[in-house]
Amino acid sequence: MSFAHMNLATAIDLPGYLLGGFMLLVVMIFHGIVLLQIAKRYEVNTFLYLAEKKYSSVAICFYISVLYLFLTHVAEILIWGFALYGFKLIPGLGQCILFSGSTYTAMGFMEDILPDGWKMLAVIIAFSGMFAFSWTASVMISMTKNFRQAYTKLHMKKLNISSEIIDRFE
Repeated sequence: MSFAHMNLATAIDLPGYLLGGFMLLVVMIFHGIVLLQIAKRYEVNTFLYLAEKKYSSVAICFYISVLYLFLTHVAEILIWGFALYGFKLIPGLGQCILFSGSTYTAMGFMEDILPDGWKMLAVIIAFSGMFAFSWTASVMISMTKNFRQAYTKLHMKKLNISSEIIDRFE
């Protein structure tokens, strides 16, 4: 199809920008709400575990929280996939989810199969993944403080260091 036969909206991918912008907002709000819940529960639980000297429980809580963070990204891939499927941009729900996963993770193992007028959507899906992964990484970094503290205290205990010294370690 030549440029002369395309209308302006399709030529500049206006539909892709509109759906992409809306879905980016939806996915980022979802991501923020879920991340806040995971981080809040982690902080409260690990604070209590540290106070109760249940250092192994802090590690378990950390790994469960990391699993929840992973599942959050899977849910976001599904959200994008269902949006693609709802707008009938790619035939088949499985193809939609696979394309959104390939794009969201910026792995790019699938070719761009979006129709004309929607090509920019792939870039916006990739941006949402980059934003989400960055945000998740910052949350994980903040989570490591309590995890490291519990890990160190547990090993100090195994080395038979006195409780008063272990309790002073922060």
